[in-house]
Amino acid sequence: MTSDDVRTTVFGDRRELAERFWGVLATTAVERGLIGPREVDRLWDRHLLNCAVVAELVADGASVVDVGSGAGLPGVVLAIARPDLRVTLVEPLLRRATFLSETVAALELNVAVVRGRAEDRQVVLDIGGADVVTARAVAPLAKLMGWCLPLAAEGGQVLALKGESAGEELERDRTSVVHAGGGELAVLECGVGVLETPTRVIRAVRQPPRNRKGRRR
Repeated sequence: MTSDDVRTTVFGDRRELAERFWGVLATTAVERGLIGPREVDRLWDRHLLNCAVVAELVADGASVVDVGSGAGLPGVVLAIARPDLRVTLVEPLLRRATFLSETVAALELNVAVVRGRAEDRQVVLDIGGADVVTARAVAPLAKLMGWCLPLAAEGGQVLALKGESAGEELERDRTSVVHAGGGELAVLECGVGVLETPTRVIRAVRQPPRNRKGRRR
């Protein structure tokens, strides 16, 4: 499959919108320091397609909270690939949140942008209870799950996009993730048979709180 075919396979009739976002990342995001200049030649493979295939793990019509969205990866990409999703981007830094708001408006996406930290109580109160929480290149797994799991509904999943060492990171931090309320832990691959290098995702499902005896309710 050629790179052109892959882009069409992944984005379908939303490919033109994905190309517009590529243009924003290659220009404005670079100018504002959100994307490194050396990443421009790798935007499709390393960033856009890498993020978009994670949509295969997300149910129809799901609510998605993307933590530490930065340049919109993976949140904006998921919103482009899957217009049925209800996406909220969480970003603490003003310049990045401003970029996200401008980009969402320019692409006419039905996406909310929240400036704040995922661990802030008010953020959890305002947007917690998501079906899916995503994060990419934000923090080590133990810390990341401590931030993300409280934003998921019980039975909701956290999808952490990771690299080749995903399995090692999960084993290293497994106890911490379980203590934070994560269960059904697994390393999954997305885009198998489509991407040359599938995207590795660590998935955790938010478990019910424990009772006084330490058992899940």
